[in-house]
Amino acid sequence: MAKTTIVRKDIRKLGPYLYEIQKNFRSDMRVPARIYADEAILEASLKDQSLVQLVNTATLPGVVKYALSMPDIHQGYGFPIGGVVATRVEDGVVSPGGVGYDINCGVRLLASELEEGVVRPYLEDLATWLYQQVPSGVGVGGFLHLKKKELDEVLEQGARWALRRGYATHDDLIHTEEGGALATARADKVSERAKERGRGQIGTLGAGNHFAEIDVVDEIFDEDAAYAFGLFPGQVVVQIHCGSRGLGHQVCTDYVRRFQASIKRYGISLPDRQLVCAPIQSPEGQDYLAAMAAAANFAWANRQLLTHQAREAFMKALAGKVKRWDLRVVYDIAHNMAKIETHEVDGQPMTVCVHRKGATRAFGPGNPVLPPDYIDVGQPVLVPGSMGTASYVLVGTEGAMRQTFGSTCHGAGRQLSRKAAKRQVHGNTLRMELEEQGIVVRAGSMRGLAEEAPIAYKDVSRVVDIVHNAGIARKVARLRPIAVVKG
Repeated sequence: MAKTTIVRKDIRKLGPYLYEIQKNFRSDMRVPARIYADEAILEASLKDQSLVQLVNTATLPGVVKYALSMPDIHQGYGFPIGGVVATRVEDGVVSPGGVGYDINCGVRLLASELEEGVVRPYLEDLATWLYQQVPSGVGVGGFLHLKKKELDEVLEQGARWALRRGYATHDDLIHTEEGGALATARADKVSERAKERGRGQIGTLGAGNHFAEIDVVDEIFDEDAAYAFGLFPGQVVVQIHCGSRGLGHQVCTDYVRRFQASIKRYGISLPDRQLVCAPIQSPEGQDYLAAMAAAANFAWANRQLLTHQAREAFMKALAGKVKRWDLRVVYDIAHNMAKIETHEVDGQPMTVCVHRKGATRAFGPGNPVLPPDYIDVGQPVLVPGSMGTASYVLVGTEGAMRQTFGSTCHGAGRQLSRKAAKRQVHGNTLRMELEEQGIVVRAGSMRGLAEEAPIAYKDVSRVVDIVHNAGIARKVARLRPIAVVKG
């Protein structure tokens, strides 16, 4: 029977910020399991099942090198959140649990040319307009309700559909991962139920940990990278964090059920049924990748429409009061995805399926997939904090390419469940505390606000310092929130 408990003595230290559970820990492990952490975060991760989940991922057919977790690790569905696993394309598997229910949940950073002092007198109005223009909350609908053919176009064209409709610029797409669309998407692999759930949700934020936030660039750590990204001290920027809404959730649900019905046919044995998977080259595996890509395209189109609406909010609040209120896309990056990529394994290039579950791409300088203006410095990495705490802009590194299949952390990582947070925090009290800090809050639900209280998350600065010091991302800038919009 597989071990279901891990204690500190089962983990050896490889370096100041890297730990390993060796392959011989369990007989079913195909590769070691590695954890990026410090001692405090490592000890905290032993309190839930996240490290057991990480070990379980090391048993997947076709897994290469090692299963990885980032310092924002916490327990998830099948895979831990913060998990990174690469499987060989020719004989490996793809697992929906390695992507998550919110396919292509991600972050977009928009930059203005305004400084905080210019915006501060109008911040209350700006936050109100942003709240009105960016629909948020469970089940909320957007300003578009797509017909069936239009939705299929969104699923196959992603942000390019928004460009055609006048909701995007070419520059927006250049600064979006994959240009805002995966070419492998197939609308016909997405169920009618999933499409129905998504049809009215395009251009909406959702609830939970999703947000729109106005921030100020508080500190620059890497002047060259900040200059390349167009960031400067005191600058007002906007973060948008959301994903594929109900459509992506239904895609995951549909394919988990389908894989559970077919897994015995492929002779795959798993330590946890939540790891359910299918061979990448199987009909089920190919169909999931095509449907996942379609959901990812929906998410990119969604964040693009939210960008359009954020621009509208800035115009309505600031036109006639400041000279320039336009917003430029710095970058848009996913953190729930399975991507077919080429990485070096045992000294040779290998095509693998990289599962990033609550982890984000962090490609280093010179990678041809990067925007031309970033290719010399590396890919922007966006790491949001929680309300009232800092967020960070990082940059990808060669270290990430060598160590982590070009991956790093995606956020602070939860340390309290939503129920536990609500037991400790009252939404109205939290709102007052944030406003005392100069952070304007617009939220549709005080219960939802309490669920996302800063105490529910790890210290994002600590998480970022770990990946920075481990060399799998490098700090560029810190962002300080001044207004938050929540569902």
